[in-house]
Order: sequence, then C-alpha cells, then structure tokens
Amino acid sequence: MVGRPEVLVVVPARGGSKGLPRKNIRPLAGHPLIAYSIAAGLQSRSVTRTIVSTDDEEIAAVARNYGAETPFLRPPEFAQDNTLDLPVFQHALTWLAEHEDYRPDVVVQLRPTSPVRPTSLVDDGVGMLLNNLDASSVRGLVPSGQNPHKMWRVDPETGVMRNLIDVAGVEEPYNAPRQSLPQTFWQTGHIDVIRPAVILQGGSMSGPKMMALMIDPRYAVDIDQLMDIQKTEWLIYNAGLEMIHPGHKRRALPEKVSLVVFDFDGVMTDNRVWVDQDGREMVAANRSDSLGLEILRSHAGIQVFVLSKETNAVVAARCRKMKVPMLQAVDDKATAFRQLLADKGIDASEVIYMGNDSNDLPCFPLAGCAVAPADAQPEVLFEADIILRKEGGRGAVRELCDMLLARYNR
Repeated sequence: MVGRPEVLVVVPARGGSKGLPRKNIRPLAGHPLIAYSIAAGLQSRSVTRTIVSTDDEEIAAVARNYGAETPFLRPPEFAQDNTLDLPVFQHALTWLAEHEDYRPDVVVQLRPTSPVRPTSLVDDGVGMLLNNLDASSVRGLVPSGQNPHKMWRVDPETGVMRNLIDVAGVEEPYNAPRQSLPQTFWQTGHIDVIRPAVILQGGSMSGPKMMALMIDPRYAVDIDQLMDIQKTEWLIYNAGLEMIHPGHKRRALPEKVSLVVFDFDGVMTDNRVWVDQDGREMVAANRSDSLGLEILRSHAGIQVFVLSKETNAVVAARCRKMKVPMLQAVDDKATAFRQLLADKGIDASEVIYMGNDSNDLPCFPLAGCAVAPADAQPEVLFEADIILRKEGGRGAVRELCDMLLARYNR
C-alpha cells in the first residue's frame, strides 16, 4: 500500500425502526443520534471519507447537515427489518466502484446506536487492522456484563434447566466463582474495521481472522428504546467521559456553583404571550420553578439572577413574586453578564447561564456551564453544554434546580 490508505466510514441508518420510531435522527443531548457516528468519522485522523447509507431522504438531509456524504439512497430491498449488514455494505462498495471508480483500502462501520465512543477509537481500530496484515477485520468488544457460563437453557415442556456452556475441567461452571471461569466479551456496535475484499469477495462482515479492539465498558450503550436515550444523556452530561462530540466539547456542571443566571422569556415562561385589546401582556409560568429557586437559595446557598431583553413590566412583577433580582431591557447580554460577575465578585467558572434564544449565545462561553431548555432554538441546542428534558415555562428551571440540589445533598 503506497501513500495514505483510503479509509471509508459507512454509517448505516435506515428510516424504519420498530422499537424506537425515527431512532437515527432522534435528539440525543441536543444532536440527532446519527450525528455522533458521523462526527467519529469526520474527526478521525485516519479516515478519508465519511458517508451515510440510508433509504430515507430526511435522514440523508440531516447527515449532510452534519458533514457526511450521501452519494446514493439505499434501495428499499436493503432497508428491511431483517436486512443484514452484508448486503448493505456490498451495495455501498459496489455502487461507489461503479459510479465513482472509488475503491477504499479499508471500510469502517459506525452504527448510530452506539454513539458514545472514546476519542481515539476509530484511529485505534484502523491502525490495528493496518498493522496486522493477515487480519481480515477488527471488532469492538467490552467485557460481558453477564457471564454466559452462568446462563441456562430451559426445556419448554418439562421446565428442566441445562447450562448453556460447558467448561473443560469445571463440572458445574454455574456454581463456580466468576474468577475461575474463562473471561468472555460482548461485541458492541461501536466499530467494525474490515478489508473490502472480505465483504465483496469473501461474502462476510468479519472474515476468518478477527482482531479484538477492547473498549472501556463505561462507553457501552446501545440505543434501542427511549429509556436508553435518557441513560445515555446522563452519561454524556455526568460521567466525564472523553468521547467524540458532534459539536463543541460539552462542559459538565461546575464542581462549585455560586450563581445561576436565567433568561426570562422561554426559560421562566413558555415563550408565549397573551395580549388584550389594550396591549396588556400576560405570560405563562410554572409554579414549581419558584419553589425550586427558593430551595436553591436557602438550602444550597446559590445565588440566582434574571437577565432579560424584555421591556414589559411582567418580568419585574414575576421576579418580585419569586424574590429573584433581575435586570431587564438588556440588549447586550454579554456586557451585562460580565458586569454582573464583576459587581458580585464571582468567578465565571462558578456560574451557570441558562438561555433559550440566539441573544443568549454570547453569554454561553463566558459562563462555567451553559444550559438550555428542551425547546430552545436549534443554534442554542447546538452550543449548550446541558440540554434539559423539560421545556421553558414547563418545569425546565425546576429541573436545573433539582440537578443542583441533588449534588448538594450527596
């Protein structure tokens, strides 16, 4: 192989999904699920091209928005519930060869359902294959969560149990201590690195000699249902993993929080306004936010402040009700934010800023952590460090308060 190897990443993402509809483009910590696998390809030093194989126009548009190529739409016959990986990759490699005369040296599969990847994973996998000339593929593995030597078959008619796997020299492996049993591993969807000839001529996604790429089990998630997304978001926000992100590297909540600054409209309210015939305005807020802020101040000693562009008196009225100091009619929030920290003598690293719209963005990099409600504007979701599950005016403020109180009460 002369020069730099041609390494192709293929992200398979069909439109149909029975367990979790539209799974591949569902939001995960502010980005569509597929974006994490695309980012893994684009951020790798060894990858030269990243494409998405999909049968779905919407998925293709999302993929292109995140920097991947979609040179073709996958034929429907290769996008069924029972479609295997092999025909999908055979189609992709054949199409690229026939239409572009493109023939990679290495092909990498990055499944969207395993989005939490160590930063060096793709380069490690490609390097392992290239450095082992007789290897046909590399596959990501983690230690098995459950030891198969303690698993059973059960006769459906008699109910009699029989151990799944025998172990040479161990009469009853299911009664043996785990340390005395052979170590086993579980294949994940994080990565497969394969020589194209194995797929095209060998008719296999693995080939005769597979190399094991060991992955820290903390990264082992598999998105199959809504609960999996919630668990994975907790990992992204709280586990401190060095992982590949589609956008900027997200910051965790500061260890010490002295101040939380909130936008008003779309954060304290649901962003709607009622106007009567005389021009008087009313907004909708959430009562639980008030109690959360009160507990945050009184129990955790964390100061709170509202910084708003809105000029209407409703802002001041609501803040008085909540006993929250505020500054409104602010056009330049970044300057006001800096001045607020200077006046209070608080280090920016100890401050959280929560906003929902584009005029909040200048404050995000100035704070120690930037938070957004679930229904914030897309550009805000992209830049936020933490995206809450609740919407503005519908419990988002209380959700953040509860997160901080949970840490305080540990």
